[in-house]
Amino acid sequence: MNPASAPCAKTIAVVVFDGVVPFHLSVPCLVFTDHHVSGDVPRFEVRICAVERQVVRSSAGFEITTHFGLDDIVGADVVIVPSWHDDFRAAPAEMLAALRRAHARGARIVGLCLGAFPLAESGLLDGRRATTHWELAPELARRYPKVKVDAEVLYVDETDVVTSAGVAAALDCCLHLLRQMTGADNCARIARHLVLGPHRGAGQAQYIDKPVPVSRGDGRFAEVLAWMREHLDESHAIDVLAARALMSRRSFTRQFRQTVGTSVKQWLLAQRLASAQRMLEAGNAPLETIAQATGLGSPLSLRKHFRGAFGTTPSAYRKRFRSATASPGS
Repeated sequence: MNPASAPCAKTIAVVVFDGVVPFHLSVPCLVFTDHHVSGDVPRFEVRICAVERQVVRSSAGFEITTHFGLDDIVGADVVIVPSWHDDFRAAPAEMLAALRRAHARGARIVGLCLGAFPLAESGLLDGRRATTHWELAPELARRYPKVKVDAEVLYVDETDVVTSAGVAAALDCCLHLLRQMTGADNCARIARHLVLGPHRGAGQAQYIDKPVPVSRGDGRFAEVLAWMREHLDESHAIDVLAARALMSRRSFTRQFRQTVGTSVKQWLLAQRLASAQRMLEAGNAPLETIAQATGLGSPLSLRKHFRGAFGTTPSAYRKRFRSATASPGS
């Protein structure tokens, strides 16, 4: 790609503080590191911004040195708070003010895991849905009654403010942001690089309670999931799927939720929308063709579900993310 035509870099400001959990700090650094990104997509400059002093001591005991501070948060495109102290202490007034200023300027503010607590303290979550680690969601709701806490989901995207559930859900949330900024194919490539499974939608459960070991029947269940992905254009009646898995309807729906973390209907919609994203990025297929190929039925249905999931239209998404190598007639 010609450097002169490369998109402008997006600035990702990651807030660090004494006691920061190394895992949460590493997640946005891994996902948004420039060497992962290829093609005609936005580049990223990750800035580690200290709340108080330039040398920060992590919860693991080692020190982190940075040249950026709170002033660098205000000018960022995305500001990420990677968790917070588990004693729910008040955030410094300067940090809260910087978050508010960045948001007012148009930055997207993200709280990973307990990072939802300082976002709530800043008032940015008032009247909005938000999530955090499921064990501490009741505390978030108790302390900040104006926040609509949802403890069941992996992340909540309120467009300009985003929150994630605990620990590994930070990866899902950051990949979700990356997907919106660089497209589904690039996001999938980076997920593979990080040795992560397929994209997990926001509505998937935070944790999957499966107390029994994997049984011999799980192999057939996995085969049914793979078959469903390969036949998104078909209707999928639960009774037919259960019969294919050699299970009763009740057992199939129970195992589906235990294994996947969501309902058959929600999972299918997420798979169909992901397939629609890939088709929109890859070429100029008519919306009617895409809707039929993905099982979404009609262009009207495609537009409705697409806007509900991604806050934009299929045409606008294609204009932004269609591969530069796709031929006009593809």
